[in-house]
Amino acid sequence: MVVLARPKSAYIVINTERCKGCRLCLHFCPKEIIGLASQVNKTGYIPAEVIAEKAYECTGCAACAIMCPDTAITVYRHKRVSSPSIS
Repeated sequence: MVVLARPKSAYIVINTERCKGCRLCLHFCPKEIIGLASQVNKTGYIPAEVIAEKAYECTGCAACAIMCPDTAITVYRHKRVSSPSIS
């Protein structure tokens, strides 16, 4: 029997050059999928980044993007396909 992994329902993209490393997104992500990068960005800040091993846990709640004062986070959600109704 083959079991397929559940596809990601959502994911986030962090603009590391815009991020100032305030860490608000880290504190508000309910799945704790955001961490700090190991390098500084061009402006000298340590930006937030998605933890690769946890990325699939993203639910698309957008708490991180709402809290980001630098608007450095974009949330993408996959469209749900509705099944045809049976009459």
